Amino acid sequence: MEGKAMEKSKTMTWRDFKRELVEPALNGLGYAVYLIRKNTLTRVGTIVVILLVLVGIFAPMLAPFPDQAEGTAHPATKLLPPGPGHWMGTDELGRDLLSRVIYGTRISLEIGVLAVGLSLLIGVPLGLVAGYRGGWTDEMIMRITDVFLSFPPLLLAIAIAAFLGPSLTNAMIAIALSWWPWYTRIARSQAMAVRERPFVEAAQTIGTAHSRIVMVHILPNSLAPIIVQASMDFGSTVLTAASLSFLGLGAQPPTPEWGLMLSTSRNYFFTAWWYGLFPGISIFVTVLVFNLLGDGLREILDPKARRA
Repeated sequence: MEGKAMEKSKTMTWRDFKRELVEPALNGLGYAVYLIRKNTLTRVGTIVVILLVLVGIFAPMLAPFPDQAEGTAHPATKLLPPGPGHWMGTDELGRDLLSRVIYGTRISLEIGVLAVGLSLLIGVPLGLVAGYRGGWTDEMIMRITDVFLSFPPLLLAIAIAAFLGPSLTNAMIAIALSWWPWYTRIARSQAMAVRERPFVEAAQTIGTAHSRIVMVHILPNSLAPIIVQASMDFGSTVLTAASLSFLGLGAQPPTPEWGLMLSTSRNYFFTAWWYGLFPGISIFVTVLVFNLLGDGLREILDPKARRA
């Protein structure tokens, strides 16, 4: 009988895989696409985010002057207004602003991915452990979290970046260290709700290891609000990194980072209006579209937020 069952299992493997995994995934993807198409702002945000990602990936091929984007000066063309050949004008060293803004897209996306990713790696495990274990473990983790939350995130990021020293890497570390508590609180609240469900109690009853319960049962059922928060924080991370660079605590010359470009453009505000305009627009659009994408993900992942 056991041999027949194993043979039947082998015969039905693809059907089971298709029925249990492929079809639900396709149905979920189809419904997500429907919700995105249903909401105009979410659709616009998703399209622009995809375009930003493509621009970041193919920046060396899209930039008209890749060498100038990386810092090569061209004094003969300094502070030229927008026009043929330099569609966004040039900076004080004659570098093409369009090329530098395009390269800045890649840098900003890298900042968002690494800073938010590091925040998740710190905050989510701590929140899951605090919510699942409770007791003194919960108290200790949450009191440390409250200490970090007592400081405004930007002010804390400035202090950490100043302590570590001005660099793009230190700026990302500073952002992550000032933002992880938000994910800890979200993960904790989700873990506290999920740990009371019957399937978690059943896993505890049969002696399943606590680490396995957290990773297999609690984490997957806690991801929806975490993903939504991360997508909405992505744009804010870009804005915070630009703020640190603007203050001289983030990217350093000749890095084509938008905040650094804005900082340098202050000296040419009345003579070269284009210098600060295009990096500023890039920051504004990036923050806006990621917020729109976050709203769309919330509608998709949270049934309570779905509009009729």
